[in-house]
Amino acid sequence: MTTNAPRPEVLRYTAFSSVPEGGNPAGVVLDASTLDDGDMLAIAAELGYSESAFLTAPPEGLEGPRGRTFTIRYFSPKAEVPFCGHATVATAVALAERIGRGELVFATPAGTVPVSVAEEGGTVRATLTSVAPHVEEVSDADLTEALAALDWPATDLDPAFPPRIAFAGARHLVLAAATRTRLAELAYDFARLEALMHRLDLTTVQLVWRESATVFHVRDPFPVGGVVEDPATGAAAAAFGAYARELGLVPEDAVLTLHQGADLGRPGELTVTLRAGDPRVRVGGAGARIG
Repeated sequence: MTTNAPRPEVLRYTAFSSVPEGGNPAGVVLDASTLDDGDMLAIAAELGYSESAFLTAPPEGLEGPRGRTFTIRYFSPKAEVPFCGHATVATAVALAERIGRGELVFATPAGTVPVSVAEEGGTVRATLTSVAPHVEEVSDADLTEALAALDWPATDLDPAFPPRIAFAGARHLVLAAATRTRLAELAYDFARLEALMHRLDLTTVQLVWRESATVFHVRDPFPVGGVVEDPATGAAAAAFGAYARELGLVPEDAVLTLHQGADLGRPGELTVTLRAGDPRVRVGGAGARIG
């Protein structure tokens, strides 16, 4: 931090819930111009949330509405991450309360992410548009190691959902549980899963269970970030949307509802929108200030 510079205000918002007790909390620093990397990491570690977001001036040439473009960086308590959906939504809601609803553009380490903020029925909602996604195979050996770290028998996987690594700003291993009970019983080997995730450059493991054609329940172990589980994960939701579309599990035009956080006592809801002809994925949800 610049010598003698006052510490910037650290806001706390939750994303993917309209109430502070739900969703995924994030730290938000709307002016991080006086902070260096160590300062940002220290603030994120002090807060202890899965991620915190830090805004600075936009890079030259970033297109967007005047006064509504920013550079954004994301830190977990242990490291910087390339993209974080819930902290993006939280930041967008925080900005909307100060500069009004409308369009925002963020330059993230993963690429440019537009966000639209609107009020629906008295609730402020933000919807981000991901960078171009992709999906790749996971080796049998890596899948075996992931299941061993999770203590999941292979027979507990849903055969309709092949394991894959999906990216929409960050990399996530997608594994589908055959039952809601399997998803609810999450007790994994933290160090073992963390080691595998570092080797595969994963941000979370996206665990899913399909309730109906367009409704899913999800959980996201996040040992590489220094927390056991992420309560609501926008980046993983975007990656999952790309995965489900590419594998033909949902239509090219679809609106999916992802429920997350109930197993942690912080229920949240993520809306994933897929549009035919557009490879990007839109992830939206409500937000609220904490405290």
